[in-house]
Amino acid sequence: MRLATWMPYAQAQELLSDLVGIQVSKATARRATLHSGEAALWLDEAEVERLEQEVPQGRDGADKQQLSADGAMVHLVGGEWAEVKTLVMGEVTRNKRGEVCTQQLSTFSRLAEAERFTQASLLETHRRGLEQAAAVCAVQDGAEWLQGLVDYHRADAVRILDFAHAAEYVNEIGQAVQAAGGRLPATWLEGVLHRLKHQGPARVLKHLAWLAARYPSPGVQEKLAYFQKREGHMQYPTYQAAGWPIGSGSVESANKVGVSARLKGAGMRWGRHNVNPMLVLRNAVCNRRWDERWQAARKQRQQSRHQLRGKRSQARYEQALTRLLTLWLWVRPSTPRSAVEPSPRSLSSPAAPAAETPRGPRRPAANHPWRRPLVVRPKEAVLAKK
Repeated sequence: MRLATWMPYAQAQELLSDLVGIQVSKATARRATLHSGEAALWLDEAEVERLEQEVPQGRDGADKQQLSADGAMVHLVGGEWAEVKTLVMGEVTRNKRGEVCTQQLSTFSRLAEAERFTQASLLETHRRGLEQAAAVCAVQDGAEWLQGLVDYHRADAVRILDFAHAAEYVNEIGQAVQAAGGRLPATWLEGVLHRLKHQGPARVLKHLAWLAARYPSPGVQEKLAYFQKREGHMQYPTYQAAGWPIGSGSVESANKVGVSARLKGAGMRWGRHNVNPMLVLRNAVCNRRWDERWQAARKQRQQSRHQLRGKRSQARYEQALTRLLTLWLWVRPSTPRSAVEPSPRSLSSPAAPAAETPRGPRRPAANHPWRRPLVVRPKEAVLAKK
């Protein structure tokens, strides 16, 4: 099962045979893996429900944490594409060279709508102690559902627009200006990004607004409005001075390693109901928590099998009891009606004659010829009478 979380089922089957000499079918590998994932997913959903109802105190975690979220598309059966959302959390610290970095990363991925994913990710944020952290930053792109995610878990988090995402938008504006006939220096993009990173967005937005007015284009206007709406999330000099990262490369890496590496192989098509069980197992191996999740899933599978056997035994017992009662009703003797019990007909017609008392066997009377004594006469007397 662990091999099947890293590679297709057929390859996992071959590798298992080469390593330990155990032969299993591809169908067995697939069934066992997905069943374990379903058991682990059921445990996660039950734990989220408990957390929402009881609202326990958060665990102790790192004082300075980062969260980032993004989505990756997965091909489903039937040609449909669906977005798998991934949340990455880590501890913000500095490396030996004094550079800001994020360590102790963990991922949480689900195929779900934004609201449902926000609620389900409570499992990971509670485990990492996000509520108890002294300071939190959210580095991600400007999607609206991401803002709702931050509002749900830490509304006071420092919101940072991913610098690489902002650089991509600036580059698209430059290309649109050139397509409209404008001429830009060869180092234009490098200079604008350097100013944005070290001086902030104020002068950059003025420059982009001037380009949009001189070379009007729907694409340029749309991207400029995007920047203007998120000006408060692009204060990169302030963020760097406070020791915050300004890039969300961790979640991009998580999408590649945790999702795409297993669910986006050549020719792969996934049933929607099989995506989340596989993602649970992928999170377990990527977070180095396989043993913990495996033991819990194994125990849950054993309990599920025990409950299923109990239900089947109860159903068989009820079915056998029903058949026995049916057979008894079919073969039981009919009970005669009591002689003194009035029939429905007699109750409805009061003039009906009373039923006669049944008689016993009739015997001959005392003077019946059969009871006379037998007289044997002589032969001569009989002849004389004739």
